[in-house]
Amino acid sequence: MWKAEILAVGSELLIGGHAETNSLFLTDQLASLGIEVRFKSVVGDAEADIADAIRTAARRADVVVMTGGLGPTEDDVTREAVARVTGRPLRRRAQAVESITRRLAAWGRVPTTAQLRQALIPAGAEVLSNPVGSAPGFCLEWKGTFLAALPGVPAEARAMATAEVLPSLQRRIARRRGQEPLVPIIRRVLHTFGLSESEVDLRLKGVVPGGSGLRLGLQASPLGVLVSLTASPFGTGAKRWQSTRHGRAGEVLARVFHEIRRRLGEFAFAEGEDTMEAVVGRLLADKQLTLAVAESCTGGLIGHRLTQVPGASTYLDRVLVSYSNRAKVEWLGVPDRLIVKHGAVSKAVAAAMAKGVRKGSGAAVGLSVTGIAGPGGGTAAKPVGLVYVGLDWGKENSLTKEFRFHGDRHAIKLRSSQAALDLLRRWLLGLGVGSR
Repeated sequence: MWKAEILAVGSELLIGGHAETNSLFLTDQLASLGIEVRFKSVVGDAEADIADAIRTAARRADVVVMTGGLGPTEDDVTREAVARVTGRPLRRRAQAVESITRRLAAWGRVPTTAQLRQALIPAGAEVLSNPVGSAPGFCLEWKGTFLAALPGVPAEARAMATAEVLPSLQRRIARRRGQEPLVPIIRRVLHTFGLSESEVDLRLKGVVPGGSGLRLGLQASPLGVLVSLTASPFGTGAKRWQSTRHGRAGEVLARVFHEIRRRLGEFAFAEGEDTMEAVVGRLLADKQLTLAVAESCTGGLIGHRLTQVPGASTYLDRVLVSYSNRAKVEWLGVPDRLIVKHGAVSKAVAAAMAKGVRKGSGAAVGLSVTGIAGPGGGTAAKPVGLVYVGLDWGKENSLTKEFRFHGDRHAIKLRSSQAALDLLRRWLLGLGVGSR
């Protein structure tokens, strides 16, 4: 069994404000080769700390993939740390210099002395070209461990992992295993919204047969509960899994995954890397419907998510952020009396917002959201996390739904945007939209 560790380098990953996302992609890619990621570590920009982290990772993993610390600045010292640990001095490599020069020339620039630091590669290491950015990576073997260093920029790390690291690992695996076929780790993912983690767990009780080698995982977030089903050639049920790798194993996973989807029913909205906004966009496009959105507490988040999907202009007409009461009245035609009587956060106002944005735009469907994102502004009658979503499709056809969310301001905004899109999804599919 090959074990892997992913080592993310960068002090910014330790102090907040920057999420580390490369490991998620790398885990899936390594799994396709039958390499299981057993550890993920984050370390700051101190050379000594990076060196210690590399030593630790190399002791417990067959494959160590590092991201970050390959840039041109003084705090980019992954190269130096690898050289210190392995005892391989840094050398300026002609291949790396040529790659940096060519990339910068395409951008109309000439490499500076600092940028040419990126061409310093440990002696004997294989240079990995960067098809997206300027910083080359490298890989080498040290004491039986495969070490790969990639830039921290996600687009660069992903491109280089796919084009350079995985093929290099495949060659090494083939040499060690001879003609024995790879046994990949297969993972399928299902996205749900509207059920808590405990409710999902209860619905899926006993769904995985004992001794099957399948692992069920649940991960809750403001966007819902992610359900993963992993078939690994290692661990419990490993022998059974390996013995069925020539097709039958995939059938077992597919059968269990189908049952998971059946049990979760209408609460399951997407698989793999698909998103709620992409699902909604496809439904709108298929039905040739246009959408207009009026947002209050989400501050444009729904519009941002919808426009992240290529081709959104075919169904999204406009998004209005009517944050103040005045904006709701002037832009959407919400009557003053409704706000005075019910408050801006109410079913009545959510319905009026949806109707107003639909009528004003001429779109087929109007979607609205209004709520209290916190941390202040809540009362006993209307606490923080109270959110109303409205939907209007003309001819006096409309609906509203109340939600009570928890978490900080960011989490409530995310949950509100997901709830609004999910309500639209359910309506487009003809599903029930009331309380469950």
